[in-house]
Amino acid sequence: MAYWVKIYYERNEYVVNFEHVTAFCHERNGRITFWLPDCAIPIIVNPQSNLEDYQQILNYIEYVTGVGFNRGYWVKILYERNEYIVNLDKISSFCKEPNGRITFWLPDSTIPIIIHPVSNPESYEIVVEYIQKTTGYLWEVKG
Repeated sequence: MAYWVKIYYERNEYVVNFEHVTAFCHERNGRITFWLPDCAIPIIVNPQSNLEDYQQILNYIEYVTGVGFNRGYWVKILYERNEYIVNLDKISSFCKEPNGRITFWLPDSTIPIIIHPVSNPESYEIVVEYIQKTTGYLWEVKG
């Protein structure tokens, strides 16, 4: 089922199928960024200038992270003082370093997410659990 939303950004009108958006970044200042599918163009919405679109995005985030939603593996990850809401099913590769850090890249953007088991244990555990459940590869949780 498609989840089409009309968003106004920089005097342009976009119609976006949120089912194809792979990540949202909720910043401490309230702004939400997401990247248009297949082109890496960031759309930044803040409640002060565009409350209606902002609320549509929050509604979708609540929908995909809610109980009973079974399409995708949406998780909230705290990274660099922002909250990323990411569909891990859309991640193509993960890299684990000898010190335990895990890096993955958000699809449709060039942003790497780097999670360390000591500084971000909750998000780290979520990602390791996903990797184990999805790929069958076991990565030890350090901490």
